[in-house]
Amino acid sequence: MQHTSNLYTTLPDVKLAQKLCSATGYKRVFFGNSGAEANECAIKLARKFGVSKRGDKCVNIITFQNSFHGRTIAALEATGQDVFHKNFFPFTGGFRYVPIGDKEALIAALDKSVCGIMIELVQGEGGVIAVDPEFVRYVQMICRENDVLFIVDEVQTGIGRTGTLLASEQLKVKPNITTLAKGLGGGLPIGAALMDETTADIFTYGDHGSTFGGNPVVCAGGLAVLEQLLDNGVLDDVTQKADYICAELLKLPQVKEVSGMGLMIGITLNDGVNAAEIAAECVKNGLLILTAKTKLRLLPPLNITKEEIDKGLEILADSLKE
Repeated sequence: MQHTSNLYTTLPDVKLAQKLCSATGYKRVFFGNSGAEANECAIKLARKFGVSKRGDKCVNIITFQNSFHGRTIAALEATGQDVFHKNFFPFTGGFRYVPIGDKEALIAALDKSVCGIMIELVQGEGGVIAVDPEFVRYVQMICRENDVLFIVDEVQTGIGRTGTLLASEQLKVKPNITTLAKGLGGGLPIGAALMDETTADIFTYGDHGSTFGGNPVVCAGGLAVLEQLLDNGVLDDVTQKADYICAELLKLPQVKEVSGMGLMIGITLNDGVNAAEIAAECVKNGLLILTAKTKLRLLPPLNITKEEIDKGLEILADSLKE
């Protein structure tokens, strides 16, 4: 059976929800179809939380400059980059942007109208920049002290990409809401908003929905992904692979710096070396590679082999020489 009305549950849906919540320590999960949908769900949760706590004006959400949260209107507005906003105004309002790492600016933006703070742990589209763990823990503390929801967008960093199931595990934080997508479906379209004890009961019947969210085919795929990661040891050597790739990259004379976390890698090239041109050359030579601003960006499969890593590095080195 490939689809049912979302008035009903299916076994794959229930099994995936149980395994995901058990593995992450969350109480409830809502399934959608994409990362943007997962973030839209988080935004709605935060606003209903704020209105119930402090009234109709408690609807603002703080996000960070250079962030990326999706391409639907609310998720796009949550994104702290003007380049993505151009041509899509007017927005709905309700978001404030502060510089990442700036504690004073964060406090200045925080008042009784703020219901949530949303942050990425690695700013992927912003240049594969890992956020200072101490600042992330500071954000969590500020949220708890001010009764504001702490929301972490792990659409790119989640499901093993950084070496643990959630990147937040490494930073020793537990958000009220964590959003996931991409890797969870193993290529099938899925998004997920994980809710803790504070947020699990915010939505009541009719508050939120998704026609295809939680459909049995996609949930069966997500369950298979988690089984591979958690039960078959795929996560065990992600960090070792990442360390090896980064060490080899830094040996290349055209590489100035390597950034990111786990198998989410940004490559800063020497001045005068154009990342977009190198990426295009890599594709010609058989290596699929992305860019992020002025950097090259690597997101290899978590189960990539040593031989495949070496072949990719060889192609990159040759492309840089050309």
